[in-house]
Amino acid sequence: MKLIYDLFKKYKLKEEKLIEYGFVFNNGIYSYNKLINNNEFELIINIKNKIIDGKLIDKDFNDEYKQIDLELFTGFIEKLKKECEDILLDIRNNCYYKEDFIFDQSNIISSYIKEKYNVMPEFLWSSEPGFGVFRNPNTNKWFGIIMNVEKNKIIGNVNKEIEVLNLMLHDKTEFYLNNKNIYPAYHMNKKNWISIILDESLSNDEIFNLINMSYYNSNKK
Repeated sequence: MKLIYDLFKKYKLKEEKLIEYGFVFNNGIYSYNKLINNNEFELIINIKNKIIDGKLIDKDFNDEYKQIDLELFTGFIEKLKKECEDILLDIRNNCYYKEDFIFDQSNIISSYIKEKYNVMPEFLWSSEPGFGVFRNPNTNKWFGIIMNVEKNKIIGNVNKEIEVLNLMLHDKTEFYLNNKNIYPAYHMNKKNWISIILDESLSNDEIFNLINMSYYNSNKK
């Protein structure tokens, strides 16, 4: 369900809370079922290997009701979606905690910057709530930004959400662009900045070294 992805993409599971909440564990899967809309539909939530997924079943036809993921919907679907959302939000509030970004490597990078430079990401744009800026406290200059974008904006034609890190390398930009896992900067000056897809194509240590370089560059007046 797209609704589940949208609600949970920045949240991490507190697995120890699931049984207490009402999930049943069987064959490596946590399951939770809830009847809605006067028992005419059943929301089924499954969590396997910490990944949450689910479906809405129309009890009259004993079949999945896929209209729940339509972008344009009628008042009836809106009502169903609201009931599902309320249940999912309650699960999220009780069994999950919020992180800064969507993907694991993005949050590792964010934690590294917090610990080394005491810098927290700033989410500056309501229209782009997933864009987090890292600013040098000494000069007020940006030295990094993590953004959630479609992969085809960076490479290829795959319509898939990713997160990228932009870093400021100045005169070393061209040198690092020889690395097949480093790309011309998305939405930034391509002479001075590079983009890295945070999918572990580059190791954390490699990225940490580039962050340190970018921070050093941002110290310059």
